[in-house]
Amino acid sequence: MSDTPDLLRLRQIIEHLFDEKPVHYSDEHRQLFAVFRDLLNRGIVRAAQPDPSQPGGWRVESWVKKGILLGFRIGQTIEMSGWVGHSQFFDKSTYPLKHFTLAGGVRIVPGGSSIRDGCYVGRGVVCMPPMFINVGAYVDEGSMIDSHALVGSCAQIGRNCHISAAAQIGGVLEPVGALPVIAEDDVLVGGNCGIYEGTVVKRRAVLGSGVILNRSTPVYDLVRGTIHRAEADVPLIVPEDSVVVPGSRSLTSSPGKEWGISLQAAVIVKYRDAGTEAKIQLEDLLR
Repeated sequence: MSDTPDLLRLRQIIEHLFDEKPVHYSDEHRQLFAVFRDLLNRGIVRAAQPDPSQPGGWRVESWVKKGILLGFRIGQTIEMSGWVGHSQFFDKSTYPLKHFTLAGGVRIVPGGSSIRDGCYVGRGVVCMPPMFINVGAYVDEGSMIDSHALVGSCAQIGRNCHISAAAQIGGVLEPVGALPVIAEDDVLVGGNCGIYEGTVVKRRAVLGSGVILNRSTPVYDLVRGTIHRAEADVPLIVPEDSVVVPGSRSLTSSPGKEWGISLQAAVIVKYRDAGTEAKIQLEDLLR
């Protein structure tokens, strides 16, 4: 499909089908969804878009998430056996494995990775086995998704990011108004990190191994003397160029204080400098 359809009209139809569920889905509905899925694959429609007017600089596109959910309604569970050796798979007919060609410039190393159809994977992306990219995700050019890493549904990964081994980028389809996890350009997510619940990691931030971020996690900035927290309509925002490591905070009320309990926190110990740049150059040697 080379032409881009009328997105406003497509949005109206998808929202109508989502809100007013028909008795059955017709071939026309399936063809409409195929057009929508193609736009996801090409990165023309996204579950979230940059928007400087919004908290965190991103706007959720609820209609796109409705379209993804519509695909689950339309599809039937079918046998997908034989697609990969003798393995057996049973999944929705509307979400097969994503098809790649050599001309697309994506490097997928053998070893059991899986990328679902309906996501954008840009030129120069490296996929190390085994990793998984879910429907609705957007992985921009030059990024690396390392072994045992997850890019969840609708997560948005910028250019030249490194999602290290066993890192988890949480996904969200419902509620449709919830912002997905965002990692902007040149972000390094260390091994065994977990980023969840619409957290926005701004450009060039570095998350050390084992950092966990969600709406309940405060981020203590030792450099600037501030504490970053999610608020009612504002996601947790990790500042640009920050270097974040795992930390803890002591409870100050009983009985937690009496028991000596500490809760998880994240700590900004510095902002990127020449020393940081030298430590993260290894990725270029792997390409």
